[in-house]
Amino acid sequence: MATPPAAALPADDPRTIIANNPMRLRQMIAVGMCFLLNALDGFDVLAITFAAPGIAKSWQIEPGAIGFVIAIGLAGMVVGSLTLGGFADRIGRRKQIILSLVVMTAGMFASAYAPDIMVLSALRFVTGLGLGAMLASINAMAAEFANKERRDLSVSIMAAGYPVGGVLGGAMAAYLLKIHGWEAVFIFGGIATLVTIPLVLLLLPESIGWLATVNRSDSLARINTILRRIGHPEAKQIAPTEGPKTSAATLFNPIFRTTTIALIIMYGAHMITFYYALGWAPSLVASLGFDQSSASMVSVYMNMGGAVGGFVLGYLTPRMGLKPMLIIGMGGAAIAVAAFGAVPPQLVMLQAAAVVLGFLSNGSVVGLYALMARAYPTALRAGGTGMVIGCGRIGAAFGPLIAGQLLAMDAGRTTTSLVLALGSVVAALTLILIPVRGLRQEDTSA
Repeated sequence: MATPPAAALPADDPRTIIANNPMRLRQMIAVGMCFLLNALDGFDVLAITFAAPGIAKSWQIEPGAIGFVIAIGLAGMVVGSLTLGGFADRIGRRKQIILSLVVMTAGMFASAYAPDIMVLSALRFVTGLGLGAMLASINAMAAEFANKERRDLSVSIMAAGYPVGGVLGGAMAAYLLKIHGWEAVFIFGGIATLVTIPLVLLLLPESIGWLATVNRSDSLARINTILRRIGHPEAKQIAPTEGPKTSAATLFNPIFRTTTIALIIMYGAHMITFYYALGWAPSLVASLGFDQSSASMVSVYMNMGGAVGGFVLGYLTPRMGLKPMLIIGMGGAAIAVAAFGAVPPQLVMLQAAAVVLGFLSNGSVVGLYALMARAYPTALRAGGTGMVIGCGRIGAAFGPLIAGQLLAMDAGRTTTSLVLALGSVVAALTLILIPVRGLRQEDTSA
């Protein structure tokens, strides 16, 4: 039996208080912290793509080897999401986020001192473990600190942090690559991640929605402490619910099976296209004869478009509906990726194409995160998100790897882009053909 929606809970239950009252400043700050954490995710994931041209030149390695390094980092995210993502439903969102940041910090700093491609690959895998675990937590946290009216927007804001991290981090990477080696990109990422840990401790309280689902004697007291700090009235009770417990079996039971499978297919297929574009854009542009800094800036333009796309989708979803926005976004992303592969080797045209591609592809990712937050109740939200991201990012790992092999076989930029665009086509068709929980607002669980 799914957890009842907030409207079915008593008015003095903390989930009802959060759902039905206007968002306070501290709630907005909590969502803002999730945005910042996802920006770190965006930079850390893309650090290897920013550094890739320099690594290839320094170590004299082929495109296939760079594709392997990118893929192994994404594989770490898969393992982190599947094995660690669900722990946030057990130990709490905040604790999971802090542990993830510690792992990410260590992995980023160590990557700067990797002596060869195999060690770097292993360190990118470790960093990916932290990234995968954290993303499931911040997606749930953003949804659970938002009220009912602003939940989709809050998740969209959180998800838009990813390309913003790519923009700011990419601009910094482009600057660092002018005066330092590729190692400086990872050192910068490690410092930025380390600085975030005390900010989380200071500004990001534990999720009230999660605290309400755990059967602890001090849960109500802890919730009321947070509610007072936020500026809401105290809760008088935590209404008992028969919510589902986090497990793979629950995510694939008759209530959630179709939704979980459809989300995995959609997310995984779209990630094949999305991470091909993000992962290979700098190297593709560099192969056309442009310098490393210019190549990295094309990735920055792509992320600028992605940031705008995320905010625009979050704004339009309540007005136009999540399903049509996702279909337009994923279908458009397929066309944009194919077009990027056919753009003439002129920097301005490549930058313009990158903006459009980022707008459509990342806007679709934002919509998928909003759909994950809607599709699962609180007790399953982090675990369900982790399952979808973990299984789905298998596609993310294969995208850059397939592209590397195609390019190594001299398939060319145009043909490779056409092949990798098919991922977003599959994602859009899946959404059209398969019913998914959460597409209607009334399907949303508390």
